Amino acid sequence: MTKIMFGASSGGHFEQLMMLKPLMEKYESIILTEKTDYPVKTPVKTYHVGQINRREPLFFLKLVINGFKVLFIVLKEKPDVFITTGVLAMIPAALIMKFFKKKLIYIESFAKVNTTTMSGRFLYKYADRFYVQWEEMLKFYPDAIYLGGIY
Repeated sequence: MTKIMFGASSGGHFEQLMMLKPLMEKYESIILTEKTDYPVKTPVKTYHVGQINRREPLFFLKLVINGFKVLFIVLKEKPDVFITTGVLAMIPAALIMKFFKKKLIYIESFAKVNTTTMSGRFLYKYADRFYVQWEEMLKFYPDAIYLGGIY
């Protein structure tokens, strides 16, 4: 059976990811998200990585540390697919999954109607499937798939 790792940073990206709960219940699944000060209830086993802000001085070091954490998780759990709504803290997971020749599915943020996210622009070239939630976003991502919003 296919094992899926779902990943998102905290906040709105995580809320969007939780809209995929029916998939989480259909397949063997795990969740990867940022560690926060507030409790997060998830329907499946959940792993945490550190929060990352690209404007902080230790940004690159935190990215590397998250990469090692994710490598351990991927080696332990052996997911076949990574579905992510972004953002920065999920980039190491996406790249590690691609290194192991696993499937990467990226869902661009529902909040983005006329502009792109940095993680979306970066992962567009690596994603096996790239979804946008607004038809207008196809002008930025011409090979993306538009099926409407996940809400």
